[in-house]
Amino acid sequence: MTQNGNLKRRVRARAAKTGESYTAALQHIRRSQDDPAIRSLCMAVAQTSLFDDPRDASALHASGTEMRHLMEEAQKAGARLIHFPEGTTCSPNKRIMSENGPREIGPSDWTRCEWSVLREELEATRKLAGKLKLWTVFGSVHQLTSPHRPHNSLYVISDRGELVTRYDERLLSNTKISFMYSPGKNPVTFEVDGLRFGCSLGMELHYPEIFTEYERHDVDCVLFSTTGETPSLAFVAEALGHAASNSYWVSFSAHAPQSVMAPSGIAAPDGQWAVRCPANGDAAIAITNIRNDPESLARPWRRKARADLYRPHQIDGDPRSDGRNLF
Repeated sequence: MTQNGNLKRRVRARAAKTGESYTAALQHIRRSQDDPAIRSLCMAVAQTSLFDDPRDASALHASGTEMRHLMEEAQKAGARLIHFPEGTTCSPNKRIMSENGPREIGPSDWTRCEWSVLREELEATRKLAGKLKLWTVFGSVHQLTSPHRPHNSLYVISDRGELVTRYDERLLSNTKISFMYSPGKNPVTFEVDGLRFGCSLGMELHYPEIFTEYERHDVDCVLFSTTGETPSLAFVAEALGHAASNSYWVSFSAHAPQSVMAPSGIAAPDGQWAVRCPANGDAAIAITNIRNDPESLARPWRRKARADLYRPHQIDGDPRSDGRNLF
C-alpha cells in the first residue's frame, strides 16, 4: 500500500467515525502528522519459501539468497524494517532431525545441522542489513553449547548491521519442548524511530498472556513469526483479535505455502488487515506505514478496566438479600 493510499484510507475511516467531511478529516490528520508525539514507520512483512532440512547446504544458501533479495526489494520500496517468518533460514523438520526418524519422532540430533553454512548466511544477512540501513527481524535456530538444545529464535538486526537483541520462543509445542529446543525466558522489546516492537514466535499466538504482557510493555507493534506448510485460520483470527483487544499493530509472518489461505500481513489496531502478501504460494513482501495514536482512548481505558476499576461498584453478599426472588 502506498503512503498516499494509506493516508486516504485513514481520512475516510476518520470521516466515517466522526461524521466530519473528508476535507475536515484530512486537515485533522495532517495536523496530527506534525505532532512530535506521533511516530510512524514504513515496514515490510515477508513470506518466504520453506526450507526444512538443515543438512542441505545448498538449501541453506538458497534461503539466505531469497531473504536478502526480499530485503533489497523492501529497501527500494522505502521500508525501514522488514519482518520474516520463523525459521527463515531453515525451519528444521522434526522427522529429519529425529535420531530415531524419520518414522519415529524422537530427540533431535543437532550434529546433522550444517552450522558453519548457517552462520555464513546469517553473517551475510547481517552485513546487508547494515548496507541497506534496514532493520531486519528473522527466524533462525540459535546454537547453544552442548549438551544444551538450541533455541528457536528471532534475531533483530539494526540498520547499522548490529545484532541488537534475540527473542527465544518461550511457549513451545509438545514436540519442540520434548525433543527439539530449549525454551526462552523473557519478553523482548526494541525501538525503531520512536516506535516500540515486541517479538513472538511459533505457536505463541494461541496464548493471549504473551500479547497482554507486551501491551503492558507499551509496544506499538508485535512481530509474530510462524512456520509450516499448513495454514492456520485460527492464527489469522487470533492475530486480528490480539491487535484489536490490545490496540496495537500485529505483524504476522509465515512461510509462503501457507499464503493460499493465510498470507503474511500486518493487522492494524482496529483488528483489520492493513496490508497482506499475495495469496499465491510465492515468496513476497507487503508494505504499509504503521503509527502510534496518542489520541486513542482505548488503551488507557482498558488498562483502567483491567485494574480495580469495578471493585468499588461490586455488590457483596447474596444478591437475593434485598428480598426479591431471582425466579
